[in-house]
Amino acid sequence: MNPSPEVPDSREANAIEEAKKGSAAAFEYLYEKHKRRVYSLCLRMTGDTAEAEDLTQEAFLQMFRKIGTFRGESAFSTWLHRLAVNLVLMRLRKKNVLTSSLDEAQGQDPGENRVREYGAADVVLTGAVDRVTLERAIEALPAGYRTIFHLHDVEGYEHKEIAGMIGCSVGNSKSQLHKARMKLRELLQMRPTGPSESEAETEKEQK
Repeated sequence: MNPSPEVPDSREANAIEEAKKGSAAAFEYLYEKHKRRVYSLCLRMTGDTAEAEDLTQEAFLQMFRKIGTFRGESAFSTWLHRLAVNLVLMRLRKKNVLTSSLDEAQGQDPGENRVREYGAADVVLTGAVDRVTLERAIEALPAGYRTIFHLHDVEGYEHKEIAGMIGCSVGNSKSQLHKARMKLRELLQMRPTGPSESEAETEKEQK
């Protein structure tokens, strides 16, 4: 049986219309509803809490200025997240973090990380790691890898869209995503699967 379509949030729709008229209460409602996910998006892409907080505030300032351009052709959350993604990419390009990271990655041997797998299982796809461990591994990725991995595998952008946003070729986007996944698997395989000695000792004392 096909899942039923998502019922539009009438309160959000009303808030959007009121915000277009300048309602402070409507803006407050939209901010409270979406701030966590926008912050999470910014944090995952930058890997820096202070930077993420600053970009989150900037994203909602942009929302305040541009909400009149929202036409409802996509979900409001999609429109807002795209706005936030563009702000993050602009910040990374301004700091030359994204460009230098992609350039460095492009110069590497595409098979370099593959050699290190030794036929190990793909822990990302098999779900052999918990969410916290996975998120920490994502944070440890180089900026260019982390950005493309997040845009494609988390936010769901197509390579053509990513290439347009970042200013690289579709082939480069695909290549960096592959390398990001390989690096992520490597990081996850380096992490211990069981508790540390101190954790085991503490658990033993509590019994």
